[in-house]
Amino acid sequence: MKKAMFDYKAPVSLIKYCFFFVLIIASFKVSAQSNRGKVQVVAPPLFDTLLAKRAILNKGGGGGTSGYSSSYGYRVQIYSGSNRSSAFNAQAKFNKEFPEMRTYIVYREPNFKVRAGDFRTRIEAERMKEQLKPWFPVMFIISEKINPPKTVISND
Repeated sequence: MKKAMFDYKAPVSLIKYCFFFVLIIASFKVSAQSNRGKVQVVAPPLFDTLLAKRAILNKGGGGGTSGYSSSYGYRVQIYSGSNRSSAFNAQAKFNKEFPEMRTYIVYREPNFKVRAGDFRTRIEAERMKEQLKPWFPVMFIISEKINPPKTVISND
């Protein structure tokens, strides 16, 4: 009977040499791809303009205008509840008594929160809380990112 072709077993040394040869060829292929190319970034011209404006704002602005910046501070929370109209009423009530101070309405489901002021220190917020006791019985001082207070520039 004839031996079939698939019954043939290759010597182990032949398999080792073939494997070694394949590794050498593969390493040449990998080292050939280590050449560095150039990367070209294509951006619209508006992008450069926006970057320049951001740099100006971060420096504090030029031409007499100050840039927008914010930091952490305190606000007095004068209302918290699920009724939207009550939140707007509390905001109007506060604005009637203190029109020069900023107020903010924050909605975090399911509650509306009315916060007032941009205080840099907790002591300032505590003073405002004491002033507001006759109008708002339940208040909290919240630490969060605030807007910078308005600065008054005089030529005196």
